[in-house]
Amino acid sequence: MTDTANYPVLGFIGGGNMAQAIIGGLVNQGYPAQQIWVADPTQQQLDKLAEQWPINTTTDNNRVAGESEVLMLAVKPQVMKVVTEALREALAASPALVISIAAGIPVASLERWLGAETALVRCMPNTPALVMTGASGLYANAKVTQVQRQQAEQMMAAIGIAQWVEREDLIDAVIAVSGSGPAYYFMMMEAMIEAGIKQGLSREVSTELTLQTALGAAKMAQASDVDPAELRRRVCSPNGTTERAVQRFQQGGLPELVEQAMVDCADRAREMAVELGGD
Repeated sequence: MTDTANYPVLGFIGGGNMAQAIIGGLVNQGYPAQQIWVADPTQQQLDKLAEQWPINTTTDNNRVAGESEVLMLAVKPQVMKVVTEALREALAASPALVISIAAGIPVASLERWLGAETALVRCMPNTPALVMTGASGLYANAKVTQVQRQQAEQMMAAIGIAQWVEREDLIDAVIAVSGSGPAYYFMMMEAMIEAGIKQGLSREVSTELTLQTALGAAKMAQASDVDPAELRRRVCSPNGTTERAVQRFQQGGLPELVEQAMVDCADRAREMAVELGGD
């Protein structure tokens, strides 16, 4: 894929882990590396990126904004206001689709900082993007064209799956389900590993069995034509070992606890919008 005409120039403000994951996924799928720009304040980080791929790097955010047709804001929410306000003039002179992957920063704030006419997509990826199995939620403002929606989706599909939501408030639900979701599964794995050790397994054996079981369950659920509830029922033989364990989870209120934890997660996302999205 050497013809760059069909590939918009992509810019990244911030060259951290998520930017690296997206760049790697796109390049591996044939996206021309020379069509990618990255700005980062740390030259060492830029050198690291340039060693991996023949991309363009600079410490100048405005230069990347001026070069890009699609610009991803891959910076921490706490610095988003400062970063975006400094980009406003460059984007006014050279408009681009802007994609923000910062949790808790609403479109209204980004429009205020970047300009009301900015085409904006809010994106909530998750950390499994680092191993090309990410799950991202996307929301577009009214300025985003159909072509730009496709461009945003292409970027995130390079590192996993991408799903659109039609209301911005649903991004908070995406955060609760997939954005923060890996931590829930890591916690379950941690608990299972420790329980296996207490029952006599070595840490190595308990860890290997737990992780492979988690992987296998996810693959089964993805490949199945029935939902996870039905898969669970099929594993639970009447009066068997699995049924006994599942009954204990139910008696302990696991479904309700998961629901409340996810409500707390979404609530925190809304609090962050107030804390970080103001003037």
